Amino acid sequence: MNPYVFEFLGTLVLVLLGDGVCAACSLNKSKAQGGGWVVIALAWGFAVMMGVLIAGPVSGAHLNPAVTLGLALAGKFSWSLVAGYCVAQMLGGFVGAVLVWLFYKDHYKATADQPDTMLGTFCTMPAIWNPWRNFLCEVIATCLLVFVILAIGHEGNSFQVGSVMASPGAIGSLPVTCLIMALGMSLGGTTGYAMNPARDLSPRCAHAVLPIAGKRDSGWNYSWVPVAGPMVGASLAAGLFLLVF
Repeated sequence: MNPYVFEFLGTLVLVLLGDGVCAACSLNKSKAQGGGWVVIALAWGFAVMMGVLIAGPVSGAHLNPAVTLGLALAGKFSWSLVAGYCVAQMLGGFVGAVLVWLFYKDHYKATADQPDTMLGTFCTMPAIWNPWRNFLCEVIATCLLVFVILAIGHEGNSFQVGSVMASPGAIGSLPVTCLIMALGMSLGGTTGYAMNPARDLSPRCAHAVLPIAGKRDSGWNYSWVPVAGPMVGASLAAGLFLLVF
């Protein structure tokens, strides 16, 4: 089975459910409107879990170009696969965002007078405009994300089950799910914790090309932050992991 196909499918599901909860909690006349930050943070965690369950058995379920880069820099992933994984993830994120728009199309029409709200269901924008501090927030959050992912698989975190040694990764996607939820609740308040170019840039591109009535520009003056920040953060995480462990 082709790992690129599963990275595409896993990232598609991640964005479909993740952007889906943003739409559900934000768009007018949605039954979930006003659900709040806790609902969004929990659902994003579960969205990652579903994507990992789909892609994990075949591709390892990176679902994020920053994670792919961090694993490669840490020597945990082949450089020959990096480009293919990233392309598959970006395409999956785009298709997932298009499906969210199709699903909530009537609610987008009902929210046509709130262009910022509609943009926020596709991609992130900062709570306070300060691009370099916003960049730093994305660096820190993604560095923690990738560092903990690397630490989860370290032999020092292994435990014995009968005669078999296992790591937290052996219990599936639950540790990463908890990590995503914690990051959202703790560090998501400034930028919306993109931490993933496929979760942010791909849906931003979808917002730009879809015929959404009343939409604003796609925030291109900010778009570099949730791409460069996660890639820098992942690189720092790989270096820190190699230094510490």
